[in-house]
Amino acid sequence: MGREIARVVETEHSLSVSERPDRDVRELPDRLVASLGLKPSDIVADIGAGEGYYTLRLARTVPHGRVLAVDLLVPALDSVAARAAAEGLRNVQTVLGSETDPGLPDGRVDLALIVVSYHEFTYPYEMMTGIARSLAPDGRVVVIEYRGEDETIDVPPVHRMTAEQIVREMDAAGLELRQARDVLPQQHMLEFTKRVEGPGAGSS
Repeated sequence: MGREIARVVETEHSLSVSERPDRDVRELPDRLVASLGLKPSDIVADIGAGEGYYTLRLARTVPHGRVLAVDLLVPALDSVAARAAAEGLRNVQTVLGSETDPGLPDGRVDLALIVVSYHEFTYPYEMMTGIARSLAPDGRVVVIEYRGEDETIDVPPVHRMTAEQIVREMDAAGLELRQARDVLPQQHMLEFTKRVEGPGAGSS
């Protein structure tokens, strides 16, 4: 859909990148999680969980719910499980996804959070339609990506996306923009819900 898909580097080094020292400053993770408006009993999917940078924060926010940590790499998921166990977080479940399927249960997820990983999806349409299927009736998808419109951000263009591009691709997967929030200094925070198809939909 008019963009280059960034390559995922599947190495031991790529796991440690998710824990780089400057991430707290650049992404303001606690502000991000606080702004999600989660309820204690929500079921949250952390898509592209890596070593659990957001998974553990989410798990503390939904103590009576569950966090599904989705990743393609077994070592990453092993790390998530070990870290959750070390913190006594029993509401974390790891999910080994594929390039075309997040591996999530249909109709159960209250929030799917995708932080700086959507641009690396090899098959974005297939993944997003799978994520859309997983949403509960009032479920949401929140996409976080570095702003492609801002050339001053020191992130390679292939690892940034414009809001227009994100909205276009979500629309193709049956998701519509609910709101765009100006919460993060360098990243888009876009919230989507499943598009309601009903009588007269699509008519002019």
